[in-house]
Amino acid sequence: MSPFRLVGLFCLVLVLSACGSRQVEDSLVGSTAQRLVSYAIDDLAMALPEEDFAPLAGQRVVIRSHFIAHGDVRDYADQRLAMELTSRFGIEVVEEPLVAGPADHVLTVFYTSLGTDQDHQGFFLPLGFVPGVDESVRINLITLEQFHGIAEMYYYIDQSQRSDILQVRKRTDSLGLPIITIPLNTLP
Repeated sequence: MSPFRLVGLFCLVLVLSACGSRQVEDSLVGSTAQRLVSYAIDDLAMALPEEDFAPLAGQRVVIRSHFIAHGDVRDYADQRLAMELTSRFGIEVVEEPLVAGPADHVLTVFYTSLGTDQDHQGFFLPLGFVPGVDESVRINLITLEQFHGIAEMYYYIDQSQRSDILQVRKRTDSLGLPIITIPLNTLP
């Protein structure tokens, strides 16, 4: 093989392998995805600022939450939020409609992210262009494979000033090599 062809082949391999991709997962199939999201929601609830909620101790609060899709993940986040308000701040979280009287305050929550995403960065050979091979198949040369659970929200108390965005990212990363994948950090 001539040196010109060898350099050309090396350049082609380099161009094909210096890739990155990001994939947002739309389901929570598997324990790792479920744990990443539930740990992120737990940390998000624990990140509620005391200065916003301590003054509401002993009062009745109704939670009205909103997310792109209503589902089990949003219900889980609402319940975790309610438990944190009750246990940490002494707030009585009530449901609507109220039989025993109205709530003292309304907490309107907008979840902007409750899910997982994946990211692959580094050098790999994509094989999705080969007929009959799934487009996600690749051979890792050296990659950083990231799998994250993300929980993000902002809120209004009694339709007053909007809070800052609270975001938590739980991660499990690994180093992808041609034959093995080495975990860099894992879930507890």
